[in-house]
Amino acid sequence: MRLSARQGLKGAIFALSLFAFPLITPAQTYTITDLGTLGGGESQASAINASGEICGYATPASGVSGGAFIYSGGKMTSLGTLGGTVSLAQGINASGEVVGYSTLTSRSYGAFLYTNGTMTNIGNLGGNYAAAYAINASGQIVGTSMTTAGLTHPFLYSRGAMTDLGTLGGNQPGWDSIATSINTKGEIVGYSYLANGNFVAFLYTSGKMTDLGTLGGDWSEAYGINDSGEITGIGYTKGNVAGHAFLYSGGTMKDLGVLSGSYSWGFAINTAGVVVGQSTVKSSSENLVYHAFVYTSGKMQDLNKLIPAGSGWVLSQATGVNDSGQIVGYGTIKSATHAFLLTPK
Repeated sequence: MRLSARQGLKGAIFALSLFAFPLITPAQTYTITDLGTLGGGESQASAINASGEICGYATPASGVSGGAFIYSGGKMTSLGTLGGTVSLAQGINASGEVVGYSTLTSRSYGAFLYTNGTMTNIGNLGGNYAAAYAINASGQIVGTSMTTAGLTHPFLYSRGAMTDLGTLGGNQPGWDSIATSINTKGEIVGYSYLANGNFVAFLYTSGKMTDLGTLGGDWSEAYGINDSGEITGIGYTKGNVAGHAFLYSGGTMKDLGVLSGSYSWGFAINTAGVVVGQSTVKSSSENLVYHAFVYTSGKMQDLNKLIPAGSGWVLSQATGVNDSGQIVGYGTIKSATHAFLLTPK
């Protein structure tokens, strides 16, 4: 969650504005920090908390198990695994508790909670896998798990117990319904299959799952919710010919558009309603190319245009934003995929 604070012009400039001169506010710009790796070649950031602590995945050195990391105080630390060889961190709360998923010795994978230096398997809904995607300040965790019936359902883990949140009617093997984010009030978002085989974004609150609709097409997915109940994700347009990032607020789903092309995704939103994500852009080769974006003050901006020129970075995806305006994600630098931190100037 992030704030994109803008300061008004003062003094003589303010006085000039009284004489019908337009008040021009420059775009927010950012410094960029390469978070590095765990000894391997790549890394990706998943989320950031209010203190600037970051979690994600990085390839470890050859022969080393793991991948899930927490980045704090300028240092990336491996979180280990649940007994297997690979782990990925997906969410972090204000206390620095991290959730994600890890392979197990049985070759399936389990949802984990990392706290006080220990990674713990939080269980599942009866099947052989589970994954955790977000955790709030109260320690409530959401994600997805296979059930005893072989279905994939969203879950809420709270006070040591995992609850099946059900679906919006779709219950077929292979129809994965997932909870992706939870706010401090315990409001949960994600996406669920319907009985007709389409999938839509949902809001789960007070024990009820609500269909949030689409942008005119058949499908949508929600990925982030803030403490005001504003939600972001992707909604497909009429005919399902495109999918655009959306901002859902007050019962209405607003199309945020694209940088170019046909697709964009909103992955995170802060308390000020700033959305970050990924959008297609045009390329000379006509192949799909993705750039990270920030949406604020009614405008979607390419984050590649808001970092120092000549940095060598191409920012592909923004995955998290906090209330200080810091943004995390991943991009390429010197032909390698690395996690980044953007800090407002």
